[in-house]
Amino acid sequence: MAVKIRLQRFGKKDSAFFHMVVADGRAPRDGKFIEKLGIYNPNTNPATIDINFDSTISWLMKGAQPTDTCRAILSYRGVMLKKHLLEGVKKGALTEAQAEQKFSKWQDEKSGKILGKHDRLKQESTAQAQARLKNESAIKEAKAAKIAAKVAEAANAAPASTSAEGESPAETATAE
Repeated sequence: MAVKIRLQRFGKKDSAFFHMVVADGRAPRDGKFIEKLGIYNPNTNPATIDINFDSTISWLMKGAQPTDTCRAILSYRGVMLKKHLLEGVKKGALTEAQAEQKFSKWQDEKSGKILGKHDRLKQESTAQAQARLKNESAIKEAKAAKIAAKVAEAANAAPASTSAEGESPAETATAE
């Protein structure tokens, strides 16, 4: 039985999220599975990935084959690196302490990159919001200036027309 680590689709049309599962290779995509390993939500920025690290490593060490997308997700989270380091320990190329040190160093660098991206996205969104607000207030001031100019023009035109006639309509009604 070929065991695969793959994504199982959930969610509405155009807003899918996925469960990462271990399943028999012959089972349908959204069908029966052996174990749920985690969740992947590509709708957020950066994508939300929540994986049961130990369980995933144990399945990989037993020989489960990840699909291409799952392999990319697992590499992003460091599961494939951890598997590689554990295989090196098994072969005697590394000690357990060296493997843990390499993995923790990689994990610190990766978390710094992720936090940097998250902060950068947040700053960009606040900058865009401020720019929209600034443009909106400039447009509002321009409209207010146009309205004030029309009101002033109408006020200047109204006294000129009444003085040209000589009398206001109310005065003509009382004179008769």
